[in-house]
Amino acid sequence: MTSPVVIAATSRHTATLIFFHGLGDTGHGWASSMGGIKSSHMKVICPTAPIIPVTLNAGFRMPSWFDLKTLEATGPEDEEGIKKAAEMVYGMIAEEVKAGIPTKRIVLGGFSQGGALALYSALTFPEPLGGVISLSSWLPLHQKFPASAIGNKNTPVLQCHGDCDPIVPYKWGQMTASLLKQFMTQTEFKTYRGMMHTSCDEEMRDMKAFIERVVKP
Repeated sequence: MTSPVVIAATSRHTATLIFFHGLGDTGHGWASSMGGIKSSHMKVICPTAPIIPVTLNAGFRMPSWFDLKTLEATGPEDEEGIKKAAEMVYGMIAEEVKAGIPTKRIVLGGFSQGGALALYSALTFPEPLGGVISLSSWLPLHQKFPASAIGNKNTPVLQCHGDCDPIVPYKWGQMTASLLKQFMTQTEFKTYRGMMHTSCDEEMRDMKAFIERVVKP
């Protein structure tokens, strides 16, 4: 993997946001947006996914956290790849803990495939995290939940989705939200009218408010 884009805290570093990009993107794709909404005490890490062949795109190689086989809700998933990507996330969390940041001061977030990775990693991670942000996304291996949820059932989750998303259907976001509500205590699902598979200023403001709430200075 190429080294991540890191935006340092501008005051004493007491919290970290790790944000994962969507399919075919790089850490640079979200770095400036995240830099714009972070608090001064927060460090932001935007890693870039390894380049792998993606079945959905006819085997074309591109940055991807795991293989995407289909866009059907009940279709086959790359279970091995998803679990391997989650191990990489746990490793990044461990690095921050080693640097003196407790897990409760670490927020995982991501867009699309990256948001899917953030959600899955948080739920399969045993230590409590500060929060999870999932944009235009879904929960991978959803049939294995709630059984696979070993941690973070009480961690705040902000899920955001545009109701005109042509790539990750809005319905997937709704289905994920209703599944999470069954076993999680602090989930929030926000809808952005007319938004496609992208972000908007309102969503950015909601993320900023969420971050400020879950990891206060």
